Amino acid sequence: MENNHLQKSLKPIHLWAIAVGMVISGQYFGWNYGFEKGGTMGLIIAAIIITIFYTTFIFSYAELSTSIPHAGGPSAYARRAMGAYGGFMTGLACLLEFVFAPPAIAVATGAYINFLIPAIHPVYATVGVFVLFILINLIGVKGAALIELVATILALIGLAIYYAAGLPHIDAKVIFNESSFSHGWTGVMAAIPFAIWFFLAIEGGAMAAEEVRDPKKDIPKGFISGILTLVACTILTLLVTAGLGVGEGKPADYPLPQALANIYGEGSLLPITVAIIGLFGTIASLHGIIIGYSRQTFALARAGYLPRFLSKLSKRGVPHWGLIVPGSIGVICAGSANFANALITLSVFGAITMYCLSLISLFLLRKNEPRLDRPFKVMFPIIPAISLVLGLFSFYCVLRYSILTTNMPVFGIEVPLIFVILIVFGLGTIYYLAIGRKKLRPISEEFVTIEDVTDEKIS
Repeated sequence: MENNHLQKSLKPIHLWAIAVGMVISGQYFGWNYGFEKGGTMGLIIAAIIITIFYTTFIFSYAELSTSIPHAGGPSAYARRAMGAYGGFMTGLACLLEFVFAPPAIAVATGAYINFLIPAIHPVYATVGVFVLFILINLIGVKGAALIELVATILALIGLAIYYAAGLPHIDAKVIFNESSFSHGWTGVMAAIPFAIWFFLAIEGGAMAAEEVRDPKKDIPKGFISGILTLVACTILTLLVTAGLGVGEGKPADYPLPQALANIYGEGSLLPITVAIIGLFGTIASLHGIIIGYSRQTFALARAGYLPRFLSKLSKRGVPHWGLIVPGSIGVICAGSANFANALITLSVFGAITMYCLSLISLFLLRKNEPRLDRPFKVMFPIIPAISLVLGLFSFYCVLRYSILTTNMPVFGIEVPLIFVILIVFGLGTIYYLAIGRKKLRPISEEFVTIEDVTDEKIS
């Protein structure tokens, strides 16, 4: 019988590193585009709203991921709660997030490398780093998680240096002035999609749930410690960067070194040090999200939603086709990307769609399966309700102020981003109706209990 179960080798520290590492590049770039949309205070208010949303969401998500510890993550929860098509749509939204976030991060990585070594063309650096980490992920999840742990710790050290160097020089007048809230509440809503970048992809740790040694205890530890780490980083990153005057002028792909350069000078050691360590932040996220999209692709293919060959495992227990096929799409996007903003917007839209569907799944499972084993229980219904309301508000903001106002170059033609999304979900629905639904594995085969996943003898 073909083995289609992932190997269990991860501890809470690995899950923390994957969850934080997937997100950590969001501290180094991307979110700062929100200054243009909302002004300094507008982005700060947007970040507060999004911090509350993600905190409540992660506690809700911890219940789902321990109840159904499955590599499919949100697609598995939605299938169980809303049926096969709901699972497919949620999985497709998750893939939209995890396939388009890596090229955006790779572009930022190339920009950091070019900032440090101008002789290296950013496109070559972008593609080279992306391909390298696809290859690294082929070594197996334990080795990949160790690399993720080291890169994440280095990225956090870089942030600590940034905070120590920047905090004494914060100018409150730069944050609080007559123009800092000039865009009003419309600016706050327009900044929401960029505030999401502070936390985007933390949920990807759930896709490693089948590879966690003791999901019942370890998943809540990994997730909750991860969200607390990121909340602290978000507050400090936003406060220091805004206080050093980076909210004014055209956003850079490397805002943290730019902020320190404003104080210490372009050629000084501190901006260069933070830029070097910033590379580890972008690498940690790129590497972590590669783990995430490969597991989501694997799980969708194993369930029958996608072609079955994408669920094949290598001798090292790695879903190699699930790594290579979506990765190739990402490399092409990264290599031709002069549209990082559009890539960020696509991944944010996929994420917020998936978040809302996951929260709806939680409410449905509470109603329809009250006896489902829930090793971790969120304060229901208060916490999930707060999360769902803020999630739907964020979905509106992303759609209204980003998706409907952004174009993406496709074969040299500027195409509205909403058309790209409609095409992706339209073609996905056609594939599901024509092929996917006929090849689905029975739900009884697809799902296992928490005890089964914890059992070392599972095969």
